[in-house]
Amino acid sequence: MIDEKLLATLSNTEKEIFKKGLADLIEQTYVIEEEYKKLNTSYTSLQDFIREMIEVQPNALWVLDESGEIFLQNSEAKNLGAFILVIKEDLQAHEIEYKNHFYLIKVAKHTEKTVVSATDITEEKRKERLASMGQVAAHLAHEIRNPIGSVALLASTLFKRVDIKSKPLVLEMRKAIYRVERIIKATLLFTKGLQANFTSFYLDELQNECQEIIQDYNYSKPINFDFSLLHVRINADKELLILVLQNFLYNAIDAIEEQEEDFEKNQVSIDYDCDALNHMLIIKDSGKSFTDKNILFEPFKTTKTKGHGLGLALSLQIMQAHNGAIELLESEKGFKILWRKKEHE
Repeated sequence: MIDEKLLATLSNTEKEIFKKGLADLIEQTYVIEEEYKKLNTSYTSLQDFIREMIEVQPNALWVLDESGEIFLQNSEAKNLGAFILVIKEDLQAHEIEYKNHFYLIKVAKHTEKTVVSATDITEEKRKERLASMGQVAAHLAHEIRNPIGSVALLASTLFKRVDIKSKPLVLEMRKAIYRVERIIKATLLFTKGLQANFTSFYLDELQNECQEIIQDYNYSKPINFDFSLLHVRINADKELLILVLQNFLYNAIDAIEEQEEDFEKNQVSIDYDCDALNHMLIIKDSGKSFTDKNILFEPFKTTKTKGHGLGLALSLQIMQAHNGAIELLESEKGFKILWRKKEHE
């Protein structure tokens, strides 16, 4: 509000100067207002940029205010729910186990804000654990291999010398020894790594191998085995492929043995199929269903009452060495084992 009395005392020149000063002041006000709008837009853009930067981080991030309340967080943090409550803000770096997952926590404090990050290191922990278990398993396998070889030799000699009534007992001993030898072989292959040595042969050559595999295994229920291995030429590591079939056949037999329901016909089948790119073996059984499909290929874990937890893991490793894979069947209980054809097949 302009003072009228003060304005009346001014000369015309002073009034012009006052008028010009007022116009300049108004103009500066508009300039300041525009600058404020730009600054506010820039600040909003900066906030959005910071939110986007936090959001694209692969780990969970929280920004806490001075009272410890959440000021800002990304989607990964929101998915963890109350996880922030178990974090120790007074420690700069520490590990936390939360809902069967391991997290590396880092805390950084800046003026009134605290930034907390949580990185899921469950897979790294699993690899460390597997490496440790593998080292122990490999050491034990080496230590056991020589004495078990001697026991196997003695059992073979004993089988030749005992009377006919005692032979079934020695035969059971030999089967048990063979089982231990198989575990040792699987352990050493898995822990040392493997490489496929490809040769050309006919698939039905494995028919007799499958028959020998089931003869060397102990089981009590009657089982019908149907092996439809066609006379087709393939390229693969024959010994490793036999090992894969052995693992799946033994797993199928164990599943039937563990099946509480009595079926008129217990069935294990292996069928061959192919497409333009792959050879495929379809293995199915009528045994007990999988209790946890998520750990089927997890080393040293098993859903069976007996087993060492390496059969499927090793089989997958073998098929990957063949540029192939192992898939769980959707409609029936079983697996599809596939590997890539060679160009000349």
